[in-house]
Amino acid sequence: MTETILNAESGRTTGSSASRRLRRDDRIPAVVYGLGMEPLSVSVARPDLRVAVSGAAGMNTILDLTVDGTVYPTLIKDVQRHPVRQNITHVDFIQVDLNAEITVTVPVRLEGEAKEVASGNGLVDLAMTEIEVVTTPRNIPDELVVDVTAMTMETTITLGDIELPAGVTATGDAELPVVTVLTMRTPVLDAEEAAREAAADGEGGEGGDDAAEGGDDAGE
Repeated sequence: MTETILNAESGRTTGSSASRRLRRDDRIPAVVYGLGMEPLSVSVARPDLRVAVSGAAGMNTILDLTVDGTVYPTLIKDVQRHPVRQNITHVDFIQVDLNAEITVTVPVRLEGEAKEVASGNGLVDLAMTEIEVVTTPRNIPDELVVDVTAMTMETTITLGDIELPAGVTATGDAELPVVTVLTMRTPVLDAEEAAREAAADGEGGEGGDDAAEGGDDAGE
């Protein structure tokens, strides 16, 4: 599990106008709380935060948030983003007990080539991009890797099939599908259906012409 130091400044003024001034200075307003501490308003430099979460663990990186000489082991609990630019406008840091279990989501990555699926005109589909797990902060895996090499057209990899590191437990139902196979339409079937549709359109058009001619006769 990745750990990194992130320096924060305390004593920021709360409120919308003060927060806007911080953002103009390329700082992000934030709050740190948890483990019975009073919520503490802080700010962090945007470039520092970007570097801190740029590793493999991403938002699951343990951050040694350093405020006025005090170090708070934290995880990012929540971020708020600008609705248009999508840049981070506020961060919630939660202080964690490094020896106590917490619930987090871990990204899933597929590896390997499912040749039998490809030859059967199928497509490997990742049904769950993240898996919720319970573990201690230092034991949070950066990602969960699923090998799809042995998959066939009938294969479904469920949550219970995923190999988890020691000390990591998934919270979901073991039967939940994580990776499935989608059956693609074959060109032959597409051509046959197109021919049937064309034939049906032709029959409908002839009927329409006859009806139109009958209408003219009646009018005369």
